[in-house]
Amino acid sequence: MVLEILAERYPQLYLQPGENMEDAYRESALKGQVPEHASLALFQGSEKDSLTTEQTPAGPVDVLYLYQREDFENALRLLAYRCRPETVPATIGAMTLSGLANWKKINDHKEAYLAAGHTDWAQEWERFTADRKNYQDTLILLSSGPYSGVSASQAHMPEETWLKVSRKVRLYHECTHVICRRLFPQQKEDIWDEIVADAIGIRKSLGYYDVKLAALFLGVSAEGYMGGRLEQYISEEKKASISDIAADVYGLMEKIGRESQEKQETDSWDFLMYLQEKQDVWSHF
Repeated sequence: MVLEILAERYPQLYLQPGENMEDAYRESALKGQVPEHASLALFQGSEKDSLTTEQTPAGPVDVLYLYQREDFENALRLLAYRCRPETVPATIGAMTLSGLANWKKINDHKEAYLAAGHTDWAQEWERFTADRKNYQDTLILLSSGPYSGVSASQAHMPEETWLKVSRKVRLYHECTHVICRRLFPQQKEDIWDEIVADAIGIRKSLGYYDVKLAALFLGVSAEGYMGGRLEQYISEEKKASISDIAADVYGLMEKIGRESQEKQETDSWDFLMYLQEKQDVWSHF
């Protein structure tokens, strides 16, 4: 079971989401304590679950795919929502989790340190944890299902094909976020980030950038807002202008589409670097 491997790293997976779980969460996630009578019975598990490593221009990132939607939601509650019984919106099909303390890395290092004859673990702990890269993980968590709530008929694909494409779009969308946060930390802008992440996700999955598909994801058109993810990235004070913003978003998608066509032979990660160079000029959201 893939989650058994994950629980060695993140013992909070043994918990049950609920009220008043703050202390139990801290003991597991921040101190590495395995709960008494530890069990993963919360999770159904599936032979389709997987834990893989994706290589990106910003370094490797681990990817956890959970086939059962309920497993995905519970993993989010335990890893992202600090064991709170939050409702996970149906529109959330993936999430990148950063700063996860990996207790297997910590325990393996402690074991090797003591086996080498050293004894001052308290001092070594301070040294080892001073660099977060030594023990903290970034994990992409993926679910199954149609991407962004778009149906196979809307995407003009057979159901099975669309589900496979959706999984790839999710993966490369999240990888794009990881790359941008690691390489371009000062260039965070929610709407731009989503447009670009969808663009790379589509391009890596289909081999080309499909503007109409991208527009369905965010719910935009040349005429304005049609209903989709876009509203999640707009502040309350700007929502009165959402139709104008949507039309601008669609115009930017068309521009990216033309550039993608001209650079069809360019690797998608190289195309991402090109887009990031254009952000200050093209983005005005």
